[in-house]
Amino acid sequence: MPQFIFAYHGGKTPDTPEEGEKVMAEWMAWFGSMGDAVAVPGNPVGMSKTVSASGVADDGGANPLSGYTVVNAADMDAATEMAKGCPMVVSGNGTVEVAEIIEM
Repeated sequence: MPQFIFAYHGGKTPDTPEEGEKVMAEWMAWFGSMGDAVAVPGNPVGMSKTVSASGVADDGGANPLSGYTVVNAADMDAATEMAKGCPMVVSGNGTVEVAEIIEM
């Protein structure tokens, strides 16, 4: 079955431990709803640097990555349907970029 990467953009760090617990529960419920389709739950990521031929930029690029997950799905349509349930999408605080992982 094809694999797809979910690249998260946006979101925010919870302000309190209680908010952090609530957010984590939302993510765990979403992962639970996808069951065995979640191949690699992934993690949030820190600020990135963009490396190009002209040098290194510290700003994280035009749309900084905030985390990732790898899922198994029958096709792109199935993967994008799963992504619609992401807590960042549901709350309106972020987006999910979906791309098929090409086996080499």
